[in-house]
Amino acid sequence: MLLLAFDTATPVITVAVHDGLRVVGEASGVGAMAHGELLAPAIRDAVAQAGATMADLTDVAVGVGPGPFTGLRVGVVTALTLGSTLGLTTHGVCTLDIVAADIQVEGELLVATDARRKEVYWARYGADHSRLDGPHVSTPADLAAQHPDLPVYGRGAHLYDGVLHAAGDANDPRASALAALVVGGRAHELSLEPLYLRRPDAVPQGILKRA
Repeated sequence: MLLLAFDTATPVITVAVHDGLRVVGEASGVGAMAHGELLAPAIRDAVAQAGATMADLTDVAVGVGPGPFTGLRVGVVTALTLGSTLGLTTHGVCTLDIVAADIQVEGELLVATDARRKEVYWARYGADHSRLDGPHVSTPADLAAQHPDLPVYGRGAHLYDGVLHAAGDANDPRASALAALVVGGRAHELSLEPLYLRRPDAVPQGILKRA
């Protein structure tokens, strides 16, 4: 197996290559509006670091969100294209699950990422980090009212610290964690369809934008 994994559902573009035993290549970049420009070079760098070529890949895994429309579309379309053109086995995983997999604590918890518009994308996880509820999009105040006693991990929690019970670091999804989930058979896999949870910000002229 040689798995290419990446996520573009947040401003962080993260890429990893996993050979079935360990991560053998990684690359990343940051740019809230530059996913299309950053993803291809990051994939190239991670594959080269692994000492491989695109033709050596057997699988591709992608975080399918939730996330903003533009960045999320870049990642999912790239995974679909690679799967089709290279004959790769494809794997879709909720981006919040990727963050949860990186949290080394016991007990029930929440993961939240920035949804913009003063909202967060979130999901609830059990002690074994399996997803119990979500993903959803809510205001931080509504999430805090619904789960007042649970610690909240992820960058969304730290953006609204004081409203949410932010815990740990401001975790972003890491492609290495996505790869480990898939290789270990622990991923709750989804179809390669973007989890937008709401309408995109861009709408044709003359059509009223709704929240």
